[in-house]
Amino acid sequence: MSDVIRFSGVTVNAPDAIELARFYAEITGGVARGGPGWATVTGPNGDLGFQQVDDFRPPVWPGDTVPMQMHLDFYVDDLAATGARVLAAGATRFDVQPNADHCIVYADPAGHPFCLSTWDEPQL
Repeated sequence: MSDVIRFSGVTVNAPDAIELARFYAEITGGVARGGPGWATVTGPNGDLGFQQVDDFRPPVWPGDTVPMQMHLDFYVDDLAATGARVLAAGATRFDVQPNADHCIVYADPAGHPFCLSTWDEPQL
């Protein structure tokens, strides 16, 4: 037995876990699977899980009426082409774009902010 901790993924609350998993599978090229109340997208870079919450309230960004708990970042080669693809899949683009030269902020169909970015941070 080992005491090594291995990261397996992040789980996001959603009003409809399966529908949100389908959205992320479409934009990442992953595979969605699930059942009543939960779903997972498996892709080349790990898993992203979704759990259904009946009284889900989407975060408000920018602002803090309903605070953002987290957001997802995706690295891309072409902001415009990938942006068009996520919009076609059901994302919405926020009007406020604090770093539009290298990072565009969108909301998924459940309202969670996520970023498409061409900026890859150096390792610590």
